[in-house]
Amino acid sequence: MKQRWSVMALVAVISFLSGGWLLQRGVGTGGNVYQQARLFDDVLGHVNAYYVDSIGETELYDRATRGMLEQLKDPYSVLLTGDDYKALTEQTSGNYAGLGIQIDVRDGWITVVAPLPETPAERAGIGTGDQIIEVDGKSTEGWKNDQAVKSLRGQAGTKVTLTVRRTGIAEPIKYTLTRAQIHIRSVPPGTLFDGGVGYISLNPVSETSADELQQEIAAMKSKGMKSLILDLRYNPGGLLDQGVKVSDLFLDAKQEIVATRGRARGSTKEFYDEARQTWPELPIVVLVNDGTASAAEIIAGALQDHDRAVVVGTPTFGKGLVQTLFPLGDGVALKLTTARWYTPSGRTIQRIAKNEEDQAEQAAQEAGDTIPGATPKEHSDSAIRTRPVFHTDAGRIVRGGGGIVPDLVIRPDTLTQGDREFAKAIGSHVPEYRDVITAYALETKQNHTVTSESFKVTPEMRQQVLDRLRAKGVVLSTTVFNGASALIDDQLTYEITRYVFGRPAEFKRKAIDDRQMQTAMALLRKAQNPKDLMSLAAASHAAAPVQN
Repeated sequence: MKQRWSVMALVAVISFLSGGWLLQRGVGTGGNVYQQARLFDDVLGHVNAYYVDSIGETELYDRATRGMLEQLKDPYSVLLTGDDYKALTEQTSGNYAGLGIQIDVRDGWITVVAPLPETPAERAGIGTGDQIIEVDGKSTEGWKNDQAVKSLRGQAGTKVTLTVRRTGIAEPIKYTLTRAQIHIRSVPPGTLFDGGVGYISLNPVSETSADELQQEIAAMKSKGMKSLILDLRYNPGGLLDQGVKVSDLFLDAKQEIVATRGRARGSTKEFYDEARQTWPELPIVVLVNDGTASAAEIIAGALQDHDRAVVVGTPTFGKGLVQTLFPLGDGVALKLTTARWYTPSGRTIQRIAKNEEDQAEQAAQEAGDTIPGATPKEHSDSAIRTRPVFHTDAGRIVRGGGGIVPDLVIRPDTLTQGDREFAKAIGSHVPEYRDVITAYALETKQNHTVTSESFKVTPEMRQQVLDRLRAKGVVLSTTVFNGASALIDDQLTYEITRYVFGRPAEFKRKAIDDRQMQTAMALLRKAQNPKDLMSLAAASHAAAPVQN
């Protein structure tokens, strides 16, 4: 009997060892899915039981799931939980519960940039420049933006008490506000410039974008708008269906808007315009840059390919991947890349890049962003010209190779050598610099020293900024500071205009210095209709195809 048990044990050991070896050999040469699943369960069980550090089985499964997604080498395919899932929902819907305040940190305090229209904050009288020094009795000194946002937001119907310090009023003001459901419009009120040129921005492409854009264009038309600048710069995209609906506003029935190509059933399809456009005689310039991505690129590409708009700016980011959201339970969803999209002329929007960082670097290089050290290389323009050639409905040449290449590549002003030396000298003291110009702007508002929106920064005003920087311990020579006088004057001008005259006035001042905006306005003031606009853009392109 004892010998029998010994034989059985030996057979079991041999079977275990040989079975394990065969399993490993099968896996190594591409074993079937059942072998792979068994291997995974075996590995997980051994790690759970014997690994030197204790890791719960639930956490192991979570790590394995995230590890699998990481191995796809696709930064857009991710598992969303908690705050990440909530943030995506808020971005695509434009809805959250809170007070309706745009804030930023200035001089160590939470400062109101602007209250949103028709929100608890605006109705209570909270204004631009107010410092929120307490939330429910807790000092906000030293708070970061994310900490403030979490404290100000909450369930709709709940109350929060703010203590506000306002310039010109000695004692702090207390407000008890009731949080409400806030909708952030993706299309804020537009601006009408001389010559009937209207400006409307769209950012991001959310659930209500098409309706909001349609309403705003109608409102601007009633005020005398004759042509439109549609600003998609820094628009990260959003919902595919809304990108299609926005394009639908400007195209005619049965014109293709975008095509998606994927592996799964239903992921390969074409999207077409469903109705006649409302404003066929409205000349349109679309502004884009390296921050324009995803659904925003669909809009720009569709209008360009059908010769409906002139695209001005710099090549876009190049995110041409469709993500589908699969809810997997309470507060959990899988965002998975399921297709790629193509413009009506057949251009792929997706850039060829190693990863998302490489995409951003390529786009920034072509844009020549106005940041220290980032100027376009000499070969940037020639690289654009060697991209694959496609044709619009009218036979115009457009470039493929990822992203949308504008009809007129207009780069923003780059930093001068003096600007770069100033940026280097400021270094890690950027927060102090921002604090100084904001504090100066608020004092200007209090003292009523600026009364006209067309004011100019004087050398005396600039010197006060330098003196205050030095008082904060920032070591800065007069030569370096004066070498960036134009840049500093612009930044101080915008800040004073914002806090004294409001955000619309600040935007108009910035528009004067915006090369892409000025190019768009110059074209539109001459164009009587879309056909005129195309001819003017073609002439401008022939005269100077790339401007630096």
